[in-house]
Amino acid sequence: MTWIMIAALAYVFGSIPFGLLVSRAFGLGDIRHQGSGNIGATNVLRTGNKLAAFLTLVLDAGKGAAAVLAARAFIGESTAGFAGLFAVLGHIFPLFLGFRGGKGVATFLGTVLALSFPAGLAACATWLVVAALGRISSLAALVTVAVAPIFTFYFYFAHGAVVVAFLSALVAYRHGANIARLRAGTEPRIGKN
Repeated sequence: MTWIMIAALAYVFGSIPFGLLVSRAFGLGDIRHQGSGNIGATNVLRTGNKLAAFLTLVLDAGKGAAAVLAARAFIGESTAGFAGLFAVLGHIFPLFLGFRGGKGVATFLGTVLALSFPAGLAACATWLVVAALGRISSLAALVTVAVAPIFTFYFYFAHGAVVVAFLSALVAYRHGANIARLRAGTEPRIGKN
């Protein structure tokens, strides 16, 4: 029963569409009808409002981190990764948006940071370096999710790495259209439409 409760609470919390809420609060309209149509920080940035994008990034990452930290504090370490998993699932398949959500990168990073701060820092640094060099958010995300399970295994332990590997595969799957555009050389760069 405890595991079901953790899954339900983490999923519902992960389902909160902060990108949509922040965009509306800033008078930017429905972000689902702009840019890529995604509810994440990268698409919010396409509106030109950097503060709204930053808040979306922090709040989306916070969903994953909060789920992990709450499960760890109230139940125990064994439930931490499980809670993070359902927070990311909530973001990608949100209850409140007809199960059509974001790609899960920020919530994924928040989950990894809370599971193992060193592993999360390494993952965030990977994203920053690849994004700075290539100026393509999706490429940075794909490289990051590829190496995050290795960081998690090294800094945390095996079962956490398994959860992160599963989430990495899910986030990569959600980037299918991005992968096609990367191959075609048509993927937009950060700050561009």
